[in-house]
Formats: sequence, C-alpha cells, structure tokens
Amino acid sequence: MKLKLKAQVSRSEAQTIRRALKQLAAKGSIRKADEDFVVEAEMEGTSAKEMNRILLSALRKVERKATIRAEWTSGDNITERFFDYVLKKTIRD
Repeated sequence: MKLKLKAQVSRSEAQTIRRALKQLAAKGSIRKADEDFVVEAEMEGTSAKEMNRILLSALRKVERKATIRAEWTSGDNITERFFDYVLKKTIRD
C-alpha cells in the first residue's frame, strides 16, 4: 500500500528523523518550523498504523521524549491522524 506522510515531530533532531525515514525506505523532505520539524514523505507499507509505530519507535530509540503528530494518507484517499501511537481520527474522501 502506498502511503503519504505529513507529520510534525517535536523534541528530535533532523538527523534522527532522516535515519527513521531511511528505515521505512521513505522518500521525502524535512524542514525546520519553529521548535519542531515538518516531515513530508511517501513510502510503501502494510498499514498507516504499522508505519506510524515503526517511525515513532525509531525516533524514540534515540530520543525518548520525541513526539509526533502524523497524518497518513493511503492511495484510496483514507487519511488517518495519529498523536504518537494513538489513532485520533479517520477521514474517508
């Protein structure tokens, strides 16, 4: 399944985020926005929940206090929003 990620990562560093995205074989961009980083990427995965878990686990291996607000959109236009590991909202377009 092809997934698009838009995320805001707090309490982490750009290099840590790049390593985490590399684990997911993701292609994307990272930019600094105030205190946080904004991440936009595309990748293949089994589900948004699983990819979110892998990304946050990779970030927290380096920085335990890292947080993520992520929005994952699948090819069939279903968007799932997460705060850390918790699914907050599902939107079907």
